[in-house]
Amino acid sequence: MGGPGDPPEGTPEGAPGGGEDEYRSVVFDESFVRAARLQEFSAQERMADHAPAVRRRPALRRGLSRQALILVMLIAVAFGTAIYMGVRHPYTTPTAQQPAEPLRMTVIPLSPQGKVPGAADAEDLYAHSPAAQFSVGGEGIPLPAARRTAHFSDSQVVAALSTAKDYIVESSLYPAVLTGGQIRPARVLVDPDQLDQFDQSFEHPTADGRHEPTGWLVRFDPSRAELADRKIRVQGTLQATEVDSSTLEVTADGTFVYALRPTGSGDRAQASLFTVRRELQFRFDRDDLRMHQAQVIVSYVQAGPLSCAEDSVTHLRPLLAGQTAKAGGPAGTDPYATGSATALCGSLATGAQPKV
Repeated sequence: MGGPGDPPEGTPEGAPGGGEDEYRSVVFDESFVRAARLQEFSAQERMADHAPAVRRRPALRRGLSRQALILVMLIAVAFGTAIYMGVRHPYTTPTAQQPAEPLRMTVIPLSPQGKVPGAADAEDLYAHSPAAQFSVGGEGIPLPAARRTAHFSDSQVVAALSTAKDYIVESSLYPAVLTGGQIRPARVLVDPDQLDQFDQSFEHPTADGRHEPTGWLVRFDPSRAELADRKIRVQGTLQATEVDSSTLEVTADGTFVYALRPTGSGDRAQASLFTVRRELQFRFDRDDLRMHQAQVIVSYVQAGPLSCAEDSVTHLRPLLAGQTAKAGGPAGTDPYATGSATALCGSLATGAQPKV
């Protein structure tokens, strides 16, 4: 008699565990069934068509799955892009930056011919002067249409022009600089390589063409003159050019006309006009463009009415309404002194003064 788990007829002869024991280790999962090359027809199909009991299934496609194919394509695209970018070199190769040159400056006083004209109303002075059609403030220095160069983009050219204009505005039009003695608004725009020269110019000014404060900015002697009108008249131009693959230059040429009166006189004293012509040359490397700073390379200044006998190195000391220039040449000029530049002086044309 068989055990509780055996069939009623007992265990078949010839097989210790019965015929099914041979297949106990075989797992007939879904993938196994799908991989079968023969498929049995259903009973209904066999009754209808009298077909054989089984049919042969088409061979399964053994190609890559869609996900694997996409992954292979992405890897190929990424590899090709890396090769392309390496060949084209899209980024500018860094070059060693040259140290900034020291600023070379020339300040020329312009002596008036006769008395300096004056009027109670500054607007009346402007209306009767060559500055009648000038714009007010920074509007008188418009940015030109910027065009890319061989090695600099449109935005980089605009950055150079904008920085140059900012320096001109801060050093020529900012009231606290003109009569208040401040220098920081202009200093923060100077390339770090030139800061030692800039600081030495104000700490130890010298008429050597390198360390004159009036070569860096426009500043009047606060004990002598103050602004009679803050609407300074300006007419100027800017032009950018590429020097080489790592350098841009901006040339600025501007005329600035100030209405001045004696310090502390209030509205009682007459105002007079003072004219400054500044020709500046700026240089920019890529660090300067990124940091919004400039190398000031050349400063050529003509200013008047001034007396050639007075020192114009530290401050401009204007001749005001009704005053005349003192006779004589620039004070302290020694043409035999090789350590300093020979001072120059010009004559302020009559037509440059208002006709009042």
